[in-house]
Parts: sequence; structure tokens; C-alpha cells
Amino acid sequence: MRPDVLAAILAMAIVTYACRAGGYAILRAVRAPRFVERMLQHLPGPLFCAYVAPSLAQWGAFGWIAAIAVMAAQYATGNLAAAILAGALAMAGLQMLG
Repeated sequence: MRPDVLAAILAMAIVTYACRAGGYAILRAVRAPRFVERMLQHLPGPLFCAYVAPSLAQWGAFGWIAAIAVMAAQYATGNLAAAILAGALAMAGLQMLG
């Protein structure tokens, strides 16, 4: 492994940890206003949409079908690994057909 790549990976890990730990430390020390607490409660949904939307737009109908397979597997099994596997298999199968 190249030293510069290892240094970059370690630096990113440290910065990521510092950001997360810093946020927890600030929210423990300072009481956030009520609107901030409510906003943070609803943040995971929009973040998930922001991650998923570009892929769905890129893959079109295949992406939507694979997303439906993920949701169906998650609903049926309650297992995240099974849902991810269902989506990956659905996308692979659709790409072989198309």
C-alpha cells in the first residue's frame, strides 16, 4: 500500500470521527433550540432521499424496480442485508435482461 494513500485514508477517518464526536459534544454541552431538535428528528428521511435520488434518476425504470425490490424485501423480512441483496440481485437481473 502506498504511504500517501494510507495517510489520506487515515486523515479522512480522523476528520470524520472529529465531526461526529464534535457534534455529540456540542449537543451535550448546549441545549439546542426546539426547532433544531425537531429538524434533526426529521433529517434522516431527506438525507436518504438525497443519496438514493441520483441513482434512481441514472438507472430509470431499472432503478425504480430494484428500489421496489429493496422495499419489499425489507418489509417482508425486516432484514437490511436481505433488502440490500434483493436490490443488488434485482438490478443484476434487470441489466442481464436489458
